[in-house]
Amino acid sequence: MPAEPGEPDGQGEQFAELADPYRTELLAHCYRLVGSLHDAEDLVQETLVRAWRGYGNFDGRSSLRTWLYRIATNTCLTALGSTHRRVLPSGLGMGTADSAHADLQRVDTFAWIEPAPTADLVGPSADPAAIVALRDSTRLALIAAFQTLPARQRAVLILVDVVGYTPAEAADLLDITVTAARSLLQRARAAVAETGPAREHAAADAGPDADLLRRYLRAFETADTAAIADLLKADVEYEMPPHPVWFLGRYAVLDHHTRRVFTHPHRALPTSANGYPALATYSQTTDGSFAAHGIQVIEPTGGLIARVTVFLDEELFAGFGLPLTLPPR
Repeated sequence: MPAEPGEPDGQGEQFAELADPYRTELLAHCYRLVGSLHDAEDLVQETLVRAWRGYGNFDGRSSLRTWLYRIATNTCLTALGSTHRRVLPSGLGMGTADSAHADLQRVDTFAWIEPAPTADLVGPSADPAAIVALRDSTRLALIAAFQTLPARQRAVLILVDVVGYTPAEAADLLDITVTAARSLLQRARAAVAETGPAREHAAADAGPDADLLRRYLRAFETADTAAIADLLKADVEYEMPPHPVWFLGRYAVLDHHTRRVFTHPHRALPTSANGYPALATYSQTTDGSFAAHGIQVIEPTGGLIARVTVFLDEELFAGFGLPLTLPPR
């Protein structure tokens, strides 16, 4: 970072070298708090600018990591004070098993949860255990459950149950009493236990997920509903933000594909989001090429697909390092 008038520049390179190893975990932390990778990236940048400017006053009483978490958390809390919480369709109402009569109108008045490329949250060379840990803490339904909490409850819960700080350390980071931190933590845990997703432990071996993704990609590109049926759990859930309606059950998902999705050809590329396998899908256009359509995050359980969340937003593709168009076959 270049020095600005009146700001110390002698320690700039030293600070950048010391802070850079924490950038990825700070991004994951901010993403859990705000539910948007784009917003989280801006907040991490603001965190590092604030930390760089204040580095001359860093007294070393805490570790640099803890000091950065203090700045990042409070930066996020300031941002959350002026924004609406982000949601998934499943947080707005009951799912439907009736695909035929579903109202699939876009609603852009909600702030929707966004997926995050797995590599951005754990680094490009993360081992399987790190990806499993990420999956446990950034599952989309869990991110949505975090968003239902008041901001300080959310911050204490994530600092203690995800990052690993004690309630006393979280209290210090937020400049509140330990009693207040424990109270916020208790209420947050109770709320997430009541409304959040059941905790699931993923296998450390990504092989079965990779095979499932290959089979799903092949079935999607060939419009093979029978093959897709073999991959879906009977009670599969299927969401499509920004459509508030969502489907519950294998029959509804297959009917939706037959009625709407497979009426024209598609292509797909494999990717990964939030620690889960994912597809980037493309729809054929009039000139035969394929245009970006959506990012499908696939959550397997027991070798079958339990949930698919389709983010119908072509602006997400750049963040995943994916092209906006593919050539004709």
